[in-house]
Amino acid sequence: MNKTRVPFDLSGLTGRQEIFRLSGAAKSDAAVERWLNGEPAQLRALARYWFSHLRSCGADVLELMHDGGPTACVGDAAFAQVNAFRSHVNVGFFHGVTLDDPAGLLEGSGKRMRHVKLIPGEVIDENALKKLITAAYVDIKARLDDDMI
Repeated sequence: MNKTRVPFDLSGLTGRQEIFRLSGAAKSDAAVERWLNGEPAQLRALARYWFSHLRSCGADVLELMHDGGPTACVGDAAFAQVNAFRSHVNVGFFHGVTLDDPAGLLEGSGKRMRHVKLIPGEVIDENALKKLITAAYVDIKARLDDDMI
C-alpha cells in the first residue's frame, strides 16, 4: 500500500507565520565587530553604516553572526541582517515578504526573506531603507507579541 503524505500548514490555519529564531544573540558581539571592520573596507563600511541603523531600532536589539553576516534580533527572533558580497552589500529582512515597500527597494523571491542590494557609488533612497528597517523591527515585535497569545 502506497501512502501519500500531504503537507499540513498550521500557520495558514492560524494566520501566524513562524518566527526565525537564533540562539546566542547578545547586546554586543565581538565576532560582529570583527566582521564589520574587516575587508574589503569599502563594502564593510557600507554594511557597518546600515547595521548601525539595525542596532539603533531599540534597546532590546541583540546581535550575532548568522550565515556569514551580522544579524539583528529581538531576543532570539531575527529580523534583519547585513552581508557583503563581491561587489555589493545586502540588507536582508527575514520577514521581508510582508513589509510594505512603496519605493520598490526589496528584491528576492524566497518564501519569506527579501533584501535590498547596495552597490557602492550608486544612489539609494536612504529614507525608504530606514523605513524598511523600522518596519522590520516593529513587525518582529508584533510577531513576538502575537506568539505570546
